[in-house]
Amino acid sequence: MLGCKGDSGVTASPPPAPAAATTPAGPAWRPGYTRPPIIDMHTHISPAGLPRLATIMKDNGIALVVNLSGGSIGRGVEKLTEIQKTSPARFVSFFNVDWRYRREPGFGRLMAQSLELAVKRYGYKGLKISKALGLGVDDADGHLLPVDWPELDPLWAKAGELGVPVAIHTGDPKAFWEPVTPENERYDELNVHPGWSYAGGDFPSRAELLAARDRVVARHPETTFICVHLGNNPEDLDYVEKLLATYPNVVVDVAARVPEIGRHPADRVRALFVKYKTRIVFGTDLGVGADYLMLGSVGDVPSTMADVKPFYDAHWRFFEGTEKGIAHPTPIQGRWTIDAIGLPDDVLELLYYKNALRLLKMDAADLAPPPSPPPASSTIAP
Repeated sequence: MLGCKGDSGVTASPPPAPAAATTPAGPAWRPGYTRPPIIDMHTHISPAGLPRLATIMKDNGIALVVNLSGGSIGRGVEKLTEIQKTSPARFVSFFNVDWRYRREPGFGRLMAQSLELAVKRYGYKGLKISKALGLGVDDADGHLLPVDWPELDPLWAKAGELGVPVAIHTGDPKAFWEPVTPENERYDELNVHPGWSYAGGDFPSRAELLAARDRVVARHPETTFICVHLGNNPEDLDYVEKLLATYPNVVVDVAARVPEIGRHPADRVRALFVKYKTRIVFGTDLGVGADYLMLGSVGDVPSTMADVKPFYDAHWRFFEGTEKGIAHPTPIQGRWTIDAIGLPDDVLELLYYKNALRLLKMDAADLAPPPSPPPASSTIAP
């Protein structure tokens, strides 16, 4: 497992804190608190959206984003790497599987070789597996490929060999397997996105999907798995705690799940985050394109740049404050309020950037703002 030892996950001294991202007065919900620059470990970025991303990062104290939509060899990796050299926004990318070749012999070995090329030649920092595995891609007979498909074992093993994490999205919210009626608590979201519903139809159960993912994790103890969306079972904190206790090679992120996490008693959530403080990373599921924004989810009314700061502020308020009955970051995900969990400063530092630095094999110096271009010369060369 990458950089982990027992539950602590720490094998080296923590990096020094980078420069502060907030004023000395601190936010209203935590006076005096100085927030460090943030690493958003869960974003989806289009190259055309990089200028907007740079503005978002500057306005919200984001030092680095991890783009989980990095593409595959011949389908985005090379172009994105070239664009990165002059990008106004600081980002790193994760490699994506090219499912077009899934029916070819040796597919898993081919993807393992492609991952190695992406990491060693193009500087990619990990592997992202979408929910298409288990819920979308099929075999030659039209059957959905299981999450624990043995063909992919060489790919999981290669990630461990390279020392890069696997961010894996398995399943979806519990409500997505329930009938899409006004009684469904995620009705607003499912009504806009009916294709997100797995109620009825020939889909595996949510429990089957999560169990298959856990078998993969168990088969590859030397590979670090970031089970995104709090293991994609934030509805059940006992499950999440058991997942972390059973598999020391598992890390979870909080992306697009603060609305669900914050429904639990604050003391229970705080205890989980403190106990596994080195195993939880910050992320939002931010998506940015030239004319597209996803703030954890998308609704029937497109988000605008004016919505981004309130979106991030709702995250800070939840993790840093102690208020009850506050608004959550993504209203379309449910008509309820959440209770803030007031994490200690040291836990916030781990959540916001230190755990991410460890997983990405980076240090605090990598969070420095990119150098500004030199000013245009006021003289004309002869």
